[in-house]
Amino acid sequence: MKIDLTDTTSSKINKSLVLGRRAIGTPAVGMVLTLVIVTDEENAYDALKAANEASREHPSRKLVVIKRVSRSPRDRAKARLDAEVRVGADAGTGETVILRLRGEVIDHAQSVVLPLLLPDAPVVVWWPVNAPTDPAADPLGALAQRRVTDTYNAEHPIRELADRAEAYTPGDTDLAWTRITPWRSMLAAALDQVACQVISAEVEGEEFNPSVELLAMWLAGRLGVTVRRTASIGPGLTAVRLETDCGPIVLDRPDGSLATLCVQGQPDRAVALKRRETAELIAEELRRLDPDDTYAAALRYGVERLVEGGPASDAGGSGAGAGSGADSGAGSRADSGAPDPGAADSGAADSGAPDSGDAGTGAADSAADGGSGAGAAPAAKSGGKKAPAKKAAAK
Repeated sequence: MKIDLTDTTSSKINKSLVLGRRAIGTPAVGMVLTLVIVTDEENAYDALKAANEASREHPSRKLVVIKRVSRSPRDRAKARLDAEVRVGADAGTGETVILRLRGEVIDHAQSVVLPLLLPDAPVVVWWPVNAPTDPAADPLGALAQRRVTDTYNAEHPIRELADRAEAYTPGDTDLAWTRITPWRSMLAAALDQVACQVISAEVEGEEFNPSVELLAMWLAGRLGVTVRRTASIGPGLTAVRLETDCGPIVLDRPDGSLATLCVQGQPDRAVALKRRETAELIAEELRRLDPDDTYAAALRYGVERLVEGGPASDAGGSGAGAGSGADSGAGSRADSGAPDPGAADSGAADSGAPDSGDAGTGAADSAADGGSGAGAAPAAKSGGKKAPAKKAAAK
């Protein structure tokens, strides 16, 4: 059942919801939460479709807030609210209200949404696109116990991760983090089966994919090892390689569907690791409404790593980060004898240096762009010290 309301108010929308429930013979409200979807007209259909599928597991009242663009000064000065109320089969499991805001009311969307929230039920706000930098400070985000964003759809995903870390508030989460839940579970299970010490790790996936970055941050933070980030053509995450003192552990998924788990001394195993749809991701996030401390720890670890050696084309301000980590990065490479990952960018003659796209994901590679210059200075210095020894020999 659909009810269209033009130039309406929140009070009239509430009355329409009651009339709609009575008309279909279900006067009781059997919903467990309110899901507020803040989007634009272009992405509203896909977001609502995903929410309707997720409502089979979590019956909810879905409020879709669409902020329309006013084309003339007259329209911008006039506040107008249009609504479409859906109940029954047209709304999935629960109720749906599509709110189209025009004019001055766009800046006061929380005053429209607040009377429509289910009483004594948690509130989740989801931004499929164009999420605010600080979701908790947003007027709509302030109404929610859980705030869901998706940095995968951002213009600069890696930079967005750094901004999210600075503004993180308990209750914030990201669908880019939700996408790697099966990977984290599989890797944790693989490490539980062996009594080995992890030495280093490598995460391979699409360039500028925040899920790849988050997985690398999580591994580096939890294992305390160097994690390298390698670019591939995708789709999404393609492989994780853990170097241990017992041999390598590799989880490889080249096609985005079926993965192969290889553990030293064990037969290779095929595991289902299909890329999930948005509806499955939202359903997973709605299962828990408490703060995700693991996500917060990974996000905060990644900020330091990105500043020192993130992808220069996307992280922003990479020059300052490379300078701050040049001394430590050069020292660690000098001690370990590892090749300089910055040589590929600086035009060094050593053609055997690793790909510059791998630089900057681990703590030891944090000075990828400035490391080659910093490493050259000690070499020149040591060369100067040898000169007096040659003079003495000549005498």
